Amino acid sequence: MDSALRADILKRLVPLYAAMDAAYEAAAAAYRFVCTGCEDSCCRTRFHHHTLVEYHGLRDGFERLPAVRQAEILARAESWCAEQARPVSEARSLCPLNSGGRCVLYAHRPMICRLHGIPHELRRPGQLEQRSPGCGEFNRRCDRLPYHPFDRTPLYAELARLESEFQQALGVRRRFKHTIAEMLLSDRLAP
Repeated sequence: MDSALRADILKRLVPLYAAMDAAYEAAAAAYRFVCTGCEDSCCRTRFHHHTLVEYHGLRDGFERLPAVRQAEILARAESWCAEQARPVSEARSLCPLNSGGRCVLYAHRPMICRLHGIPHELRRPGQLEQRSPGCGEFNRRCDRLPYHPFDRTPLYAELARLESEFQQALGVRRRFKHTIAEMLLSDRLAP
């Protein structure tokens, strides 16, 4: 892929991520929910990420880190992957990007890392609206509050459009399903 085209498409992730952050913040503010002090951190949840464009965005941020920092993160990613072979109840390591309770690549974090935790709805063409609950910490603090609309549909749709354009520019058409650790450890994911 032409590096200028890649850079242009990745640049378009920035306003989309800003829109995701703003939508999350508005929904969280409606509940007066602040995501802090959680013992069951979403950074301990095994999320799969589904877009090559976000993989490239994450790798772009990762490659800007100093080599020493990259090596530390890759070592944590290897440990994380090794732990995942154990039963799910025992696999509780933090995401390899979590350092001191903060994401090392916060500005480059994928969609689910930006939107997780707040109850939301999703509308897929030809299907009934799907509502999903908040995370455990949200439910402990805010479960009795009335639902505040948080429609992820336009955000997902825009990411899907960007992903389609990105894959078309790459000349590929494939499904993508990887954890952060897997994305960090594999340069082979990129065509």
